[in-house]
Amino acid sequence: MARFMDEDFLLDTPAARRLYHDYAEGLPIIDFHCHLPPRELAEDRRFRNMTELWLGGDHYKWRAMRTAGVEEKYITGDAPDYEKFLCWAAVLPQAVGNPLYHWTHLELKRYFGVEEPLSPKTAPAIWERCNAQLPELTARRCVERMGVKLIYTTDDPVDTLSWHSQLAVESGLSFRVLPAWRPDKAVNVEKEGFAAYIAALSEAAGLPIKDFEDLKAALSRRMDHFHALGCRNSDHGLDKIICDESLSPDVALKKGLLGMPVSEREADCFKTALLLFLSSEYKRRGWVMQLHFGAARNLNSNMFRRLGPDTGYDGIRGDAGAGLALGRLLDRIDSAGGLPRTILYSLDPTDNAQIGAVLGCFQGGGVRGRVQQGCAWWFNDSLPGMRAQLTSLASLSVLGCFVGMVTDSRSFLSYPRHEYFRRVLCSLLGRWVEDGEYPADYDTLGELVKDVSFRNAAAFFESED
Repeated sequence: MARFMDEDFLLDTPAARRLYHDYAEGLPIIDFHCHLPPRELAEDRRFRNMTELWLGGDHYKWRAMRTAGVEEKYITGDAPDYEKFLCWAAVLPQAVGNPLYHWTHLELKRYFGVEEPLSPKTAPAIWERCNAQLPELTARRCVERMGVKLIYTTDDPVDTLSWHSQLAVESGLSFRVLPAWRPDKAVNVEKEGFAAYIAALSEAAGLPIKDFEDLKAALSRRMDHFHALGCRNSDHGLDKIICDESLSPDVALKKGLLGMPVSEREADCFKTALLLFLSSEYKRRGWVMQLHFGAARNLNSNMFRRLGPDTGYDGIRGDAGAGLALGRLLDRIDSAGGLPRTILYSLDPTDNAQIGAVLGCFQGGGVRGRVQQGCAWWFNDSLPGMRAQLTSLASLSVLGCFVGMVTDSRSFLSYPRHEYFRRVLCSLLGRWVEDGEYPADYDTLGELVKDVSFRNAAAFFESED
């Protein structure tokens, strides 16, 4: 029986162990989608204790704690931090099979040298041991310790990017922090607060916004500001894939500016027109476009009113016909202004094959992997979810072109997820070698592992086709 999460964790064949230890282990990290606050990197934030560092803002853990019957005051409430930590330690042993179990222990090992499993019995000693190391484990040290070379944060068009400006001129950093453009609030015309947001965008751009042409001009001016600070990366959180041009986008925009109700069809037409414009701008500027879709947001209205968004109350939308809708949208983008380098993430794991099939319809132009399926995302970045995504992508596309893993996290301790992904990748490849499905050509496979783990992402986000 193997030791718990030893050096060969998940590496269940000799080939897998060789691929990981000889080629993947220790590679740098490109984190091209995360939610780390740039201010905390600029100020090199220090953390008072493990609860503040580890549980604050982590809605993955919050969901598990609620499921196990923990009262909200020990999750997002005003209970003492030590008691919150003890509650998490009591829940974790019950979460067998959940990726949180593996992530938690990888984080304890890699950042704090803790080998013991976290439980109610070990929690007091682990609390003391980890807290004793926090004076030296600042936000930047968390990043540096895992060999991160590039971080793209998630930034709104109205952001001043002052923290990015500060980081850009600072000498001695071993990693870069760049802004990524996230225009969701400008896209979601039907949602509450749209008019106030457009007023803020107008002020940030220095342009009045009265119609759709004005909106495009304001967004373009803000993209100039982002581009000047190194942004080459955009990201959209789409509720669903749409492509409807049956109405002028000004119909929805004018209602949204007045705070009037906007119908689903009106919103769909506005969003289609805006995405076509933005994607053409991305193509012109050499930016990558990331599309995340399939989330059902804020399903618990009572808790949304109490705690707000991103607190653990989202689910999977599960739309039928996602492949056809996605193909039509990409075709319209390609016809309108040219398809930029694109990464597609669906929260619905049953979309893996649909995305994998669509990819092949929009490759070309001499760009390696111009359209990508993103890594297993959110509810899917588990052991079976990663294996399923990798297996599907390999069978329908070219695995060696894959840009690999992201953290998609608000936690500075999340970088061992890249190690987790690399172990899963090497396990899958190693099994194919052991089963005679691929030759034991370690020169070729080793280079593929390096590509998928690091080099493809570095090339994808640094090139401008």
